[in-house]
Amino acid sequence: MKISFVVPAYNEEVLLSRSLSAIRDEIGRVGLKLGEEAEIIVVNNASTDHTRDVALSVGGVQVVDEPRKGLVQARWTGFESSTGMLIANIDADTVIPPGWLAEVLRQFARSETLVGLSGPYIYYGVPRKVNMVVACYYRLAWLAYIFNHYILNVGAMLQGGNFVVKRSAMLKLGNPDLRFSFYGEDTDMANRLSKVGTVKFTFRLPAQSSGRRLVGEGVFTIGLRYTMNFFWATFRKKPFTEEWQDIREA
Repeated sequence: MKISFVVPAYNEEVLLSRSLSAIRDEIGRVGLKLGEEAEIIVVNNASTDHTRDVALSVGGVQVVDEPRKGLVQARWTGFESSTGMLIANIDADTVIPPGWLAEVLRQFARSETLVGLSGPYIYYGVPRKVNMVVACYYRLAWLAYIFNHYILNVGAMLQGGNFVVKRSAMLKLGNPDLRFSFYGEDTDMANRLSKVGTVKFTFRLPAQSSGRRLVGEGVFTIGLRYTMNFFWATFRKKPFTEEWQDIREA
């Protein structure tokens, strides 16, 4: 089961190499051959820094350019350039830990109906208490998902930047909704995938991600914004927030 890692990157020259190295390490741990059984595709999304050069400096990494700035645009460009049966969507500031890929392969091998798999973030660069708040947020979000999915029969849950989808399911979705250029894009994807097969969120699949947005905009503000976009994407089929602030390392 070939897996393609798609990494959207806008001005990520500082953090990108760490993310790519973690992906390469995981591919090696499970014994897959990079270039044959696994591939890494960086989508250079209108970057104005050295993101493209950083990506090309990592052995075995392919780079495709997407001049239209937007997370959804970048993800779909990467998907269209990929060849794997599984598509792992990993953000450029995200670091997958040892065991991540083995868990992904195990989950998809045990369920033919599984079309989407995701897990939570653990943030680096923030105080420990911030991750405690985030952990509580995830559990509340999971409870909301359970209620929506099993009681109201709507919705599903994915964490953007840490999710894997089946190619066969993606091909059934049609064109992306470009209104979800940033906020709500993961919920929109989850909702659409849930009409094709099973979408699963599991705490057995954590990944590390930069806490720069939490620091830059505040934990409460980000929590509220993501909550509103989750419910807007689920029930109103559109994003609550259509603009976003780019926060990058100097």
